[in-house]
Order: sequence, then C-alpha cells, then structure tokens
Amino acid sequence: SAAQRAGGMEKREEAGIEAGVAAMAQCYQPFDPAAYLQYNYTPPRADFSRLDSIVPWKLGCLHRAFTAGDICGGTLVDVGSGPTLYQVLSGCEVFEKLVLTDFLPQNRAALRRWLGDDPGSFDWSPYLRHVCQLEGRSPEAWREKAARLRSVVTDVLPIDVHRPAPLLPGALPGPADCLVSSFCLEAVSPDRPAFTQALRHVSTLLRPGGHLVMIGALEESYYLGGPGVRIPVVPVDQAFVTASLEECGYTVLEFCTYVLPADMCVGVDDVVGIFFLKARKKKVAL
Repeated sequence: SAAQRAGGMEKREEAGIEAGVAAMAQCYQPFDPAAYLQYNYTPPRADFSRLDSIVPWKLGCLHRAFTAGDICGGTLVDVGSGPTLYQVLSGCEVFEKLVLTDFLPQNRAALRRWLGDDPGSFDWSPYLRHVCQLEGRSPEAWREKAARLRSVVTDVLPIDVHRPAPLLPGALPGPADCLVSSFCLEAVSPDRPAFTQALRHVSTLLRPGGHLVMIGALEESYYLGGPGVRIPVVPVDQAFVTASLEECGYTVLEFCTYVLPADMCVGVDDVVGIFFLKARKKKVAL
C-alpha cells in the first residue's frame, strides 16, 4: 500500500541519516581546537580595525539581538559551542544562567580552560573589549565582562544534536528561555534532512515563546578542523534555513547575511558568506 511504501521510504531515509551522522562523528575525532581558533578567530578574520571584517559583523548582530529587549529569561543554552565564547558575550549580560555545550571532549576542555583562567587558554580579550565598546562601556571594562561570563556559566555539557533528547536527562532544570547556536547544525549534518531533524531535536530544549539566535555558513561544503582535517559541511542558503525553521515551529524575526571579502577567503574553507537570524518558537508547537 501507499502507506507501507511511505513508511519504508521514511525508514530508509532515517537509516541514511544515521549512517551519515556516524561518518560525521568520525570526521570530527581529529578536530584540533587550537588550530581551528587560529584559522578563524585571529586576523584577518578577526580584524577589529576593519568595518568589513567578519568577526565585528557577528558581534554587532549578537549585540543588537540581546539589547533589543525581547529576549529575556533565566537560562541561555549555547548549542554546539565548539571551542569559542564570542557568541555568548552579549547574552551573558541578559541571563543569570548560561550553559555551554559541545559534542567533542577537546572543545569542552578548551572552554573549561578559559573559564578556569588558565594562562594557556585562547585570548578572548580583543572580543571582550569590542563588545564592551558596543555596550557603551570603556574597553578597559573587559575584565569585568570576563568575570560576569565566568560567573553565569553554570555548566559545560556534552550534547548530541542528532539524538531526540540532545542533552542527558536532568541536565537542565527546565526548558531554556533562549538558544544560541553558531556554525553547528550545517557543520555536523551529512545532508539537509539531517539539518532539519537536528534543529527539531535542539528545539525541544527551548520553551514555547523562547528565542533562537543562530549564526551559520552559507554555501559552504567543507572547512579545516586542523592541519589536513577536512570536515564536510552541508551547503545551505537562506530559503532552506528559513523553511527548516518554519517546519520546526519558529517565526523568523530577523535574517541578515554577510558576504566575505576576497582577502578573508584564506583557504581554510570555501564559505561564501554567513547568516545571522533571530527566531521565536511558536507557543503552540506544530
């Protein structure tokens, strides 16, 4: 019957996603946080003197999102933090509890090193200074901001966005009021159906009416996660990401894009541009 055929196709699609997800997990085993940070979070991509630099653009979008007044609550969860913290520098002022998450133990270790003020951890002070300026504070207030971030991060947890329950049971006291996710879903999904399925899974962590703030790569097919570590990415565009959000029960409030200047295409990926979006989970789930 048609229903049996549809059920069979669905099972095959799920099996295909599972196989692809397992292959992606293998790709990530040699991921090197220090090399990744060097490739993407130092100049030229992190040149704070240039208005067209990718990092100031991202930080500006995040600052506007978290100071507009509509995102609020008690708990912010960062989905797939990687070894980075820039994505929560504005959100940490709005929320009392901040949970960082990542699939890879080496990324969670990198985050814990910074949180523990380890002298060998990545230097986020240029980022902290820049966000202080966006907030109308002296750049010298960066140490206060660093202290604020360290005080509100309550956990660094393992996460698997391909599981229906991405966090371990009881990891959160209740649904989050806001989710942030940067360069995660497209970079860990073998194909577009897996991206949408992962978005549906992480959305279970968010309360109805809560907000999702997302940054991602446009039309990227790979990036380097270390010397010789080529990680495949599912290429996405605005139309697909918007359709995925609507399918998963979100109202898109803002979607903007950035195109990389030629001199920022430095051979560590084939990204064309990036997107920033802000969305609200509908009160009645679809």
